[in-house]
Amino acid sequence: MTAKSAKISCWIALACLVVPMFASYFFDDMFSTISYLFEDPARTQLGWDAAGYGLYASGYSVLCVFGGLVVCGILLDKWGVRITGSIFVGMMAAGAALVLYAITAGLAPARSLRLAYVGCMFFGLGSEIAGTAVTRSIAKWFRHGPMALAMGLQLAIARLGTALALVLSPRLVVENAGHVYSLAETARPAVFGLGLMAAGLILWALFVAMDAREDKRKEIPDQVGNDENQFRFADVLGVLKNGNFWLIGLLCVLFYSSIIAFKKFAGAILIPRFAIPAETAGWMVSMLPFATVIFAPLFGLLVDRFGRGTRWMVLGSVLALAAHLLLAFAPQGVPFFGYLAMVLLGFGYSLVPAALWPSVPKIVPDKVLGTTFALVYWVQNLGLLAFKMLAGGILGRASAAGAERGAVSVELMFTGLCIAAVAVALLFARASRRHPELALDAPNKL
Repeated sequence: MTAKSAKISCWIALACLVVPMFASYFFDDMFSTISYLFEDPARTQLGWDAAGYGLYASGYSVLCVFGGLVVCGILLDKWGVRITGSIFVGMMAAGAALVLYAITAGLAPARSLRLAYVGCMFFGLGSEIAGTAVTRSIAKWFRHGPMALAMGLQLAIARLGTALALVLSPRLVVENAGHVYSLAETARPAVFGLGLMAAGLILWALFVAMDAREDKRKEIPDQVGNDENQFRFADVLGVLKNGNFWLIGLLCVLFYSSIIAFKKFAGAILIPRFAIPAETAGWMVSMLPFATVIFAPLFGLLVDRFGRGTRWMVLGSVLALAAHLLLAFAPQGVPFFGYLAMVLLGFGYSLVPAALWPSVPKIVPDKVLGTTFALVYWVQNLGLLAFKMLAGGILGRASAAGAERGAVSVELMFTGLCIAAVAVALLFARASRRHPELALDAPNKL
């Protein structure tokens, strides 16, 4: 295979990998901009309230937190991306199908919530391990190339799934004051999302065939290198003793919780804060993923070319902090401040991941890379589980005094998360200066 054809194969593989993640992001965020439906159980035949919706959303992280991610990350290093990834891409689709069944079967609210919660748990674990397999695969295929750019592109296209969910869901479930939404109306985003899952399964199968052919050509097993077969449980302890792992994990959980948990309740925050209809709120918050479509690959390219990744992380965390300060304290009823906050948050949402994820392969050996990614996702999901439930609880309690009060209260929580993220990013930048041998701020090969 010539160098040119090898490069083309890398980009084809990346194209196959992004579609399952696009589908996962859509399904995960399909209710974000129509979350106002759950403020009053009487608004839908489904009968969920805000706390119930928060419980459902938190289900994504349950299996991930209680050992699933760690165990499956180890399996990823031992069995490789083809076997492990295929199992969990399938689990992701099966969990999504169970959620769809739960919200369309006409069950009692408590029962439908329990069943959807279980479906979301399997969907979440499948999505996270599928995402780990995708990231692991990109690190494999772009090990000696523009890894940050490839990861940035994957992230950008995946977040287009979020953008589509944020914009499309208010159109599929049109806001209508006084209307009681049927099960079929409420489930429209889930039906669309399951169709995307089917496309993702097909393209994942194509990637598996490509990856097997590439390994056969190189005469290596389904791993990055032969030393993968020497994986030992002691290697996990080595990762846990790595201080840089914990800095990356903490930054990940704090930063992502301030954005992902926010998106889950975006409609319930933006609508009362800036006096806008649901469709406008959908377009407003969709600026986050749309910004990453442009800027995540661009910032990834800059990290590849110029390095200084830890400085990008600090800047992105500061921008997220400024955004949440605006969302909490800007004058009520002035949409301009909402748009400005989304611009700042969009830049931050592009900067931090573009520098953070390519840093992981620099702090650990290849043979534990899958385990390390899984452990980082585990720490992230631990926080997401807690903060989604906390945000739902805050909104449920504070909204009794008015929707505006609830929105401000939950934004104070997100502001606190961003302050902590800035502090951890500064510590990671200091660690980079103290350990230049890790090349955390060095450019990558283009």
